[in-house]
Amino acid sequence: MVAAVLPKLITELDVAVKVGSPERGDQILKQVTNLFLSNVDRLGEQQINVLDDVLVRLIERTAAESLAQLSEALSKVELAPRETVRKLAFHNDPLVAAPVLRNSNRVSEKDLVEIARTLSQQHLLAISERGTLNEALTDTLMRHGDINVSNALAHNSGARFSECGYATLIGRAERDESLTEKLGLRLDIPANLLRELLAMATDMVRARFLTAPRPVAREKRSVQASAVKARPSRIDYTQALNQVVALNRAGKLNDSTVNRFAVREEYTNVLAALSCILELRIEAIEPLIDSARLYGLIVACRAARLSWSTTTMIVHNRPGCPPVTKRELEQGREVFDALLLSIAQWTIRFGSDRILAMNNDHAAGR
Repeated sequence: MVAAVLPKLITELDVAVKVGSPERGDQILKQVTNLFLSNVDRLGEQQINVLDDVLVRLIERTAAESLAQLSEALSKVELAPRETVRKLAFHNDPLVAAPVLRNSNRVSEKDLVEIARTLSQQHLLAISERGTLNEALTDTLMRHGDINVSNALAHNSGARFSECGYATLIGRAERDESLTEKLGLRLDIPANLLRELLAMATDMVRARFLTAPRPVAREKRSVQASAVKARPSRIDYTQALNQVVALNRAGKLNDSTVNRFAVREEYTNVLAALSCILELRIEAIEPLIDSARLYGLIVACRAARLSWSTTTMIVHNRPGCPPVTKRELEQGREVFDALLLSIAQWTIRFGSDRILAMNNDHAAGR
């Protein structure tokens, strides 16, 4: 079918070019695009190359709106016509270029680097949102990109940075709290730069760390549903609070006691102990057990003067949470060691108000 249709389309294309009708060119573009998408699984390399040639010739005579639709249609097609995609990627209109820059596997790294060096910030922003970016490309994007590009890169879990690249981001974060927050939540930031970041972060940013879910994707892991213990949606902490208050009055509420609670998976007692030691309402501590907010739990443990050994036990045995990865624990240790006790205590107190406000908003249905 494709082989029979192509000669006619090419003939009509030649006529459209000679007559100079943009409308007819748009019609042919849509026909060729639909023909390709409908038959992509059955097309051979030679047929794709013929369609590629047709589409490349049409691009010069097609309105940007139609080209943007073509770019979107081809952006996630594994065998998209390579030269057509390249032409779209280099288009001066970022609305045309963005879909293939963001998603297409047919744009080479060499072309991405050239685009990052020569085209607009909108083009760079689209590249910054690709699923994976290596160090050489992120270095180029930061060298030529503005603060919006830096924020997009910091938020992208698939972006990898050289130490120089991370240092550049840290420098820019001094003037941008949003960038500071995104960087603080990454798992791959070097320990020395993490300490520098935490030292310069404002109280408000550290507080936001407590409640912000990490943008970094977890390592792939296989967890049986039966291995994850469910956590009840509503828990009565009265007995646990009474127990830890009694232990505290007797001078027995200490690191080893909390460690024992965690080993026994007595999480009502763990949370009650943190609440008592930190002198905070348990409603402000409970959300920190959430698997997406490991940073907040580590800050709370540091503020409570718990050891890293006890903190690790608390993190490992959280109910309703999958096992943490090795890298998550490594970065957790870096956060733990980097935080001064006074900063951790101030952060958890400052952040508790934010957590309680969020709880109240949720309860009110806002």
